[in-house]
Amino acid sequence: QAHLVESGGGLVQAGGSLTLSCTASGRTFIGDAMAWFRQPPGKAREFVADISYHNLSYSLINSVKDRFFISRDDSKRSMYLQMTKLTPEDTAVYFCAACVGREFTCDESEADYWGQGTQVTVSS
Repeated sequence: QAHLVESGGGLVQAGGSLTLSCTASGRTFIGDAMAWFRQPPGKAREFVADISYHNLSYSLINSVKDRFFISRDDSKRSMYLQMTKLTPEDTAVYFCAACVGREFTCDESEADYWGQGTQVTVSS
């Protein structure tokens, strides 16, 4: 059975940086798009970024485009979200997901596997 596990969350001051990791076990997602989502306190889960198979393309929401970077290393069965210049508005539980059979994009309705989430808290 496949699992995704996020790590790297924590408490950071505004302006700081964190790198989240998402590691797969039980199977590889080498041919599949993967994504990061987040759920701020009291709000619905939202898309943050996705990345195609083989790192061919990626997308990020406008609010993080100049601050976050998504990447993957299929040799390590891992995906990453490098977050810089963090603000309190980035406080959320961050989830990774995989969309099996989809090569380029991965949105919430298409995700087949989800991690359990990792908390990111940015203090002002």
